[in-house]
Amino acid sequence: MEQLVPLNDGGSKPLKKSSSFGSDKGLETHSQGEEDTLEYRINTKSTEGKTISLWHDINLTHIDSESGEETPYYNFVCEIPKFTRKKYEIATDEAFTPIKQDEKKGQLREFKKGDIFFNYGCFPQTWEDPTFVHPDAEGCRGDNDPVDVCEIGARIVQPGKVRPVKVLGILMMIDEGEADWKVVTIDAEDKWAPFLNDINDVEEQLPGLLSAIREWYRTYKIPDGKPPNTFGLGEQFMDKTYAKSIIDECHHAWRDLVSGGKERTIEGEDEDVKNLVRKLSTNSLFELAKDLDEHPEAHPEDFDDALTF
Repeated sequence: MEQLVPLNDGGSKPLKKSSSFGSDKGLETHSQGEEDTLEYRINTKSTEGKTISLWHDINLTHIDSESGEETPYYNFVCEIPKFTRKKYEIATDEAFTPIKQDEKKGQLREFKKGDIFFNYGCFPQTWEDPTFVHPDAEGCRGDNDPVDVCEIGARIVQPGKVRPVKVLGILMMIDEGEADWKVVTIDAEDKWAPFLNDINDVEEQLPGLLSAIREWYRTYKIPDGKPPNTFGLGEQFMDKTYAKSIIDECHHAWRDLVSGGKERTIEGEDEDVKNLVRKLSTNSLFELAKDLDEHPEAHPEDFDDALTF
């Protein structure tokens, strides 16, 4: 039986779980199955050999591994390395949410448009709520996934790797009727990072890059026979402050999901949406409850003490 946990709504700082990993220190990726098959999975384990979830067990905010202090950066989980085309993604509805290659009708998916030219992945501990319509999302609901991230640094980041990144801005994409935010970031250790602090800096220092990113997102499904994607907010990339407000909003949605709060408030939704939320909520809570001692948010009586806001 799934255990529901009360939600503490006080404050807006990202939730920190005592068992979460604040950086890539102590993490190793392990593959399971044969690559280029439906069974292939990339799992992440601690150095002690414990399998962890890249979605739930990595802090949203980056923690310095030496000092233990929170940094200004966010943790980026890479799914698709730059200059590749296999459509890897976090399997949000599987145990421990490994990375897998997406499939459709039993066929592994790749970007038919060609290789992507930036590292693509997501922010952990975020969720685009399919019951919520943001006022700037052209009436579209969230896409039921973690928030998407494109990282524009020079390093090629492998699937499952976690990197600290600077948030620079965000694009509001509409993908087949769903809101699909795209956060623009740069690796905190990239040589361009000191010069890029907001979205305007990207246009000034790397002219043409933002337009290229937008056009890639606009056209990448056309080779599949689908129409171009569209964008909200006049197709503009919004600045860092706006981007962080969306990230914060989606972090709170994730908290609602894993606490069971979201499942208690979906009675008015259609059955498809209800099933989406129930599936993820059940899976998420199951993962959190596998080891209650390491997941204090699964202890209702200790919930307030376990979270820092």
